[in-house]
Amino acid sequence: QVQLVESGGGLVQAGDSLRLSCAASGRAFSYYSMGWFRQAPGKEREFAAAISFSGGNTDYADSVKGRFTISRDNAKHTVYLQMNSLKPEDTAVYYCAAKYRSVTSLNRALGYDHWGQGTQVTVSS
Repeated sequence: QVQLVESGGGLVQAGDSLRLSCAASGRAFSYYSMGWFRQAPGKEREFAAAISFSGGNTDYADSVKGRFTISRDNAKHTVYLQMNSLKPEDTAVYYCAAKYRSVTSLNRALGYDHWGQGTQVTVSS
């Protein structure tokens, strides 16, 4: 069982940066591929970024490519999402998710085994 706790959200202005963290409990963290998803008010949850359990492969939504960077520190059981050049349309609740021993379909929410509670990111114009 893995429990995920996100942190690092907040209120920023357009063009600013934020780094989200997702701390995982449990000893099997290195076997989980990790994803970041987001959900804006009135919209469906959407994929933002993902990283394989080895850290060797990453994937990004087109809307964040070039601005967001996902990384992980398996020793600290933590995955990060560095968000630069933030835009008002990035405003959402950001969730991290864990998928056991898989590197396929990381951009699809269905299939992830564990989810965090989310952290709010608000970008003002």
